[in-house]
Amino acid sequence: MDKSFEWESQLSQQRRKVDSDNFDVTVRELVRMVTDKELERAPVYQRQFRWDDAQESKLIESVFLGLPVPTIYVATNSDGTWEIVDGLQRISTLIHFVSNDKSILDSIGKDEPLRLIGLDKLDSFNNYQFSELPTPIQLSFLKRSLRITSLSDKADKNVRFDMFERLNTGGIILTPQEIRACIYRGESVDFFRELAENPEFLKLIKLKKGNRNDGTLEEIVLKAFAYKEGRSSFKGDVKNFLTAYMGNMKGDFDYSKRRELFNNAVKNLANVMDGPILRPKVGWTPVNLAEGVIIAAMDLVEDGYTNFTPKDNWLSDKVLIKFSTGGTNTNKALLSRISRAKELLMGGEISSDDSE
Repeated sequence: MDKSFEWESQLSQQRRKVDSDNFDVTVRELVRMVTDKELERAPVYQRQFRWDDAQESKLIESVFLGLPVPTIYVATNSDGTWEIVDGLQRISTLIHFVSNDKSILDSIGKDEPLRLIGLDKLDSFNNYQFSELPTPIQLSFLKRSLRITSLSDKADKNVRFDMFERLNTGGIILTPQEIRACIYRGESVDFFRELAENPEFLKLIKLKKGNRNDGTLEEIVLKAFAYKEGRSSFKGDVKNFLTAYMGNMKGDFDYSKRRELFNNAVKNLANVMDGPILRPKVGWTPVNLAEGVIIAAMDLVEDGYTNFTPKDNWLSDKVLIKFSTGGTNTNKALLSRISRAKELLMGGEISSDDSE
């Protein structure tokens, strides 16, 4: 095949999956869209607004002066509303400056509208709020436009994931699980969040501080189901494997059955654990070890085995550790750590070497 034809064919095929539009939207309209909930500025999966007053003031000065402001990227939902992919800080800054609605300010953790500080070009504006500026200047600001690029809800879901991943670079980068929550919002996202908040599950997982609110807990739950149900087809591409599983959670997905299985498994695990799932000399839960143990427990509960009888210090088993550390994202390692965890939960002898 001619190489140039192959290139053109692949480019054409991938471009057909993308459906986007560009808009110039005034500050006034953006603020109205947030107030009317047409633009979702800070969904539950996004972390909090973090710019300080000096950073916000610099953006406001740029808008006043008509200087280029980076494009804001949004995704269109099926109901026609937009959600922000990249631009959370910029939108929140506009709200903080223009709005005096207490509920809107509360939603970004602010007590009052922004008071400008540290401006160089417009230093006479320093220490003033929007409402204190002359009406003509207020109107001029409200008429300023920002460029919006919107990915249509008709675009391929994988393209939408890619857009979130590539463009969410505004200082607070979302994890893959947070991006999945952006894309597959609804019952599936609520399901994983609910199970991640199970107190008995939380007893089993000890995370680093930075991973406690970034979707790691939800991703461990997602892995438990995705690997359990698709372990034979796992080839090592964790991110796409998990994303595909969420994408296939259609209307006939039995949430109730899976919820009961997961909760019973972690309950039985918690009953025989003195604390979280830890490896010797490691202060937090290794995710690969946790997923192997939880899937093993789910397999056993599903087979009617609920009386777990692991020996003391079973998590120090050398075979389990071997398949849970270093190069663990292979089909062999996944199957091996699940299998070994099942043996140990049923009272198997602890290996002191990795020769098995």
